[in-house]
Amino acid sequence: MCKINPRVDFAFKKLFGSEENKDLLISLINSIVSEEEQVVEVTLKNPYNLADYRAGKISILDIKARSENNRWFNVEMQISEDYNFDKRAIYYWAKLVTEQLSEGMMFKELKKTISINILDFNFIPATEEVHSCYKIINTNTGKDDKLHDIFELHYIELKKFTKNYHQIENALDRWTTFLTKAHQLDKDHVPKELASDKDIVKAIEAVDRMFNEEERLVYEVRMQSLADVESKIASAEEKGMEKGIEKIIRQLLTTQSPEQVAKLTGLTIDRIIKIKDETKP
Repeated sequence: MCKINPRVDFAFKKLFGSEENKDLLISLINSIVSEEEQVVEVTLKNPYNLADYRAGKISILDIKARSENNRWFNVEMQISEDYNFDKRAIYYWAKLVTEQLSEGMMFKELKKTISINILDFNFIPATEEVHSCYKIINTNTGKDDKLHDIFELHYIELKKFTKNYHQIENALDRWTTFLTKAHQLDKDHVPKELASDKDIVKAIEAVDRMFNEEERLVYEVRMQSLADVESKIASAEEKGMEKGIEKIIRQLLTTQSPEQVAKLTGLTIDRIIKIKDETKP
């Protein structure tokens, strides 16, 4: 059985954000985007590097990549509930667009940027669909006239996926099955509905052996950190302890950036920054 949970952001980054696993990232992206956006090759802009996480230093664990046709992708796994995630998703999409300009590009040279957000909680109440895609459209016609074809935002809500193995129909079903049932999968006994996909088989095998002793320690610390923060925030909110929440945030800010604290706690960046500013002498 897989002992590592690939939905934990640190494990997700190692699995899909490593140079040796770029084929898995390509497969995941292609299972989500449309036929016209399919990619053949990607260049990782922030590949997995254990040195980034030593000594308790946990950075934003998204994956930034650029395809051979100059599409830019931001792929993120969010395991903790964050009901302001839409705002953060747009923030990180905009940040990736800005990073293009930092490479000396003119506005006319900006390339389409696609944000893929995989959530381990229910987020969009208006739909029961696992996959939701957002683009800029003309509100008069209700159509995408491609005039602002630089923005595309995807949400994959894992909690809404209820298919059994025999109901699997496509690549996205296979990847969603892998992410939600990894604890049931074994490299020596892969269900036939998944065994036909070489990328899924590779992912199952990779999860079984992808951490050395040091990485496993970082993973376990990350797991404990997520559990502790969620427990403290839930307890403080249940008791109406606004000051308690602020105290927790201030403690986290002593070692992490506002963006990192926002990701860890599920609170908005604006709220984190406000607490940080109020803490200044």
